[in-house]
Amino acid sequence: MDPIVIIGSGLGGYTVARELRKLDQNAPLTLITADDGRFYSKPTLSTALASGKTPEALSLSDAIKIQGQLNAVVRTHTNVHAIDTATHTLSLDGETLRYSKLVLALGADPIRPRLEGDAAYAVLSVNDLTDYTHFRAALVGTHRIAIIGGGLIGCEFANDLASVGFEVTVVHFAPYPLDRLLPPPAGEAVLHALQRAGIKWHLNAQAVAVQRDGAFYKLVMADGSEVETDLVLSAIGLRPRTNLAEAAGILTHRGIAVNRYLETSAQDVYALGDCAEVEGLLLPYVMPLMQAARALAKTLADNRTAVNYPAMPVVVKTPACPVVAAPPPEDIVGEWEFEASEDGLCGLFHDSEKKLRGFVLTEKEISRKNILVQQLPDYLNS
Repeated sequence: MDPIVIIGSGLGGYTVARELRKLDQNAPLTLITADDGRFYSKPTLSTALASGKTPEALSLSDAIKIQGQLNAVVRTHTNVHAIDTATHTLSLDGETLRYSKLVLALGADPIRPRLEGDAAYAVLSVNDLTDYTHFRAALVGTHRIAIIGGGLIGCEFANDLASVGFEVTVVHFAPYPLDRLLPPPAGEAVLHALQRAGIKWHLNAQAVAVQRDGAFYKLVMADGSEVETDLVLSAIGLRPRTNLAEAAGILTHRGIAVNRYLETSAQDVYALGDCAEVEGLLLPYVMPLMQAARALAKTLADNRTAVNYPAMPVVVKTPACPVVAAPPPEDIVGEWEFEASEDGLCGLFHDSEKKLRGFVLTEKEISRKNILVQQLPDYLNS
């Protein structure tokens, strides 16, 4: 019997496998990964310095242990070059592997900034544990860190680095951080808190070049201003990995297009996580991934199940200003109302019928999260 094959050993791939084993202990199962197959929690990468954890300590299990736990084959350092959906086969490094069902848990790649200069090659990004290991090694002997991008990952890394004594400068194209997640008053609250933590900001700014200048770098802005730094980290976002699916003739848009059953346009091929666009939604967060993994495991165990997205607030791990946000759906018309106190900021978004459709909480106000979540409708229901 041909195995169920999962491509990807991140949180999505391993969670689907674990959920499947709760339902079916014996179905042949193979996981394929281009890296060493270690399991770790990706969100911990941006908080490891403050928690005192080395890259090695972030690894929770290795591929050999996972094979035994899952009663599965975990093929590490293996590349999938092509998918033939007609014959249900994969082209690997020098061999062909058949599958009964295929799960694409491919993740996403960091978007690389378009930079000129003789040191553009030296800009780092962190998307997995291997990247993070290189980043930590590069930090040795440095003091000044420049971060391109003030979104979720950029803010978390900035807070983590500043908390252990690094001098951090963030270059961000918008007037305040987290602009794609937060309304202006909340974003400004995060900005002021991170400034108080010692983080410097270049807002409404675009980095255009990185030049080597002796022992350090110069990060050059479009307006000609410069930041001297020992290391540059790019955190401007992620792009779903769709090339493998596209080459196989599988429908893609911004991500690999799937319906509420996580089914792609190809028979017996599914996708979830950062690479997947579910009913037009790209939600690169942990909670949507977990919901998708549980539903897909049931489908793989022959109980076809649609994914349901309840209200899923996003937790921003910036201890200088803790934030929980549940952004309203983009197509909802309404308005924000804000209340600021010594406990922080509470913002509520009501639609035209005065129904709560989103919220944002900062600092101690995050204690209201559970009450507000119960008032929100499902984000996507089956």
